[in-house]
Amino acid sequence: MAISLQKGQKVDLTKGRAGLSSITVGLGWDPVSAGKPKGILGGLFGGGSTPNIDCDASAILLDKNGKLTSKNNLIYFGNKTSGDGSIKHTGDNLTGDGDGDDEQIIVDLNRVSPNVEKIVFVVNIYGCVQRKQDFGMIQNAFIRLVDNSNGQELIHFNLTDNYAGLTSLFVGEIYRHNGEWKFNAIGDGTKDTSISEIANKYA
Repeated sequence: MAISLQKGQKVDLTKGRAGLSSITVGLGWDPVSAGKPKGILGGLFGGGSTPNIDCDASAILLDKNGKLTSKNNLIYFGNKTSGDGSIKHTGDNLTGDGDGDDEQIIVDLNRVSPNVEKIVFVVNIYGCVQRKQDFGMIQNAFIRLVDNSNGQELIHFNLTDNYAGLTSLFVGEIYRHNGEWKFNAIGDGTKDTSISEIANKYA
């Protein structure tokens, strides 16, 4: 049974799970429909049809100093595989429609380079400035971790804050701790407008 987390909670990922190596990090969200009650994240379209909101999930691989040391360690729709082959983005979803994960990032923990201490998962709205979109227009956002060996959901974190006016979400991270991997439920929003702007934070 999956562990449901609250914002700021940390939980062991590999400790007590011998053999866990390949996981899928699933990220999901739904656009708020016009004329319906506010969703979990708040915000409501003011009439008319719901425009497509293109949310992009990315993974940022950081060293022990919290730095992004190579462009190959920024995994997004324009660079789907890390330099060491441990992280693979399965592809871009342009709308967020439908049930389940909207985008997935597969992580082979055993292949992550030794100099990578942390993997941060973020979601940003593509073209948010031009389209005048923010995360107040999104509801039911979540991150979940699945064991690829058996399909079991290990961790589930629903993002329930009000993110109106914010255009990027730092959803969660996995990091090394005493030779094991742990997960941290972050759930913080920012006004970063692109993945390059986010990546610059770690330069």
